[in-house]
Amino acid sequence: MTKGDDIEARLVDFAVQIVHLTDKMPRSRAGDHLAGQLLRSGTSPAAHYAEARGAESLNDFIHKLKLCVKELNESRIWLKIILGSNMPATANLPSVFSECDELCRIIHASIRTAKNKQRPRP
Repeated sequence: MTKGDDIEARLVDFAVQIVHLTDKMPRSRAGDHLAGQLLRSGTSPAAHYAEARGAESLNDFIHKLKLCVKELNESRIWLKIILGSNMPATANLPSVFSECDELCRIIHASIRTAKNKQRPRP
């Protein structure tokens, strides 16, 4: 297993959970809107992370990780809205929200670590 494979796998699993969750959301104006927004923001972090792993430079790596965390943050907001609206068919929503929150922290830590590598050492 290569460095980063575990995080990439978690991001892919998160995307799969988002796909299943959005498929179970009610077919209504609000349900369709929230499902569409969450589907876009919740499936893209895995792709952004995969791109970051193939970055051409440290700056490129940081930039792509920032895109990843930006989408995770957006997903967290959509999940909060769905939780707050008490939509049906969202039984596993708390665990999906928890995983999103944890992935945000992990990616933020990776960004901090990468930024520390950029700084010149005395």
